[in-house]
Amino acid sequence: MRILTLTAIATFAIDQASKLAVVQGLDLINRGVVEIAPPFLTFRMAWNRGINFGLFAGDADYMRWVLIAVALAVSVWVWLWIRREHAGPRLQLAGGLLIGGALGNVIDRIRYGAVADFLNMSCCGIENPFAFNVADIAVFAGAFGLLIFAGKGKDGGTSVRKTP
Repeated sequence: MRILTLTAIATFAIDQASKLAVVQGLDLINRGVVEIAPPFLTFRMAWNRGINFGLFAGDADYMRWVLIAVALAVSVWVWLWIRREHAGPRLQLAGGLLIGGALGNVIDRIRYGAVADFLNMSCCGIENPFAFNVADIAVFAGAFGLLIFAGKGKDGGTSVRKTP
């Protein structure tokens, strides 16, 4: 559980520090766009009231609280699941990424009423209209890791459960 805890704390801290530095420090809220290495990396302010790509977004304030409750419930469920399974390091790492990212976005919803997205990356003539943040990357990587490593033993092989 130590790996899960440290990963969640580090992910949360990196997400919040990046938002503080870019959204507040570079005044992206008022500037809207800061080109870093166009088109590969641009900071573009976007407020996401929904989940990925703005799904389930709504102007109703209750939706913000529903999404906060869902993120907290998923975080608690992942924490308890990994603890119950006595998960190995890779599963703990994945769970920590998911939990840290989810909690980072929860803080945004409480503070701003929406998630602060600012990373925009395009390449090779393909214009990406979407923005995201460090927490989004962590949630995606964590969920992918949970899918990949779930059911694996601590050594990476398939776990074998003894039946009573």
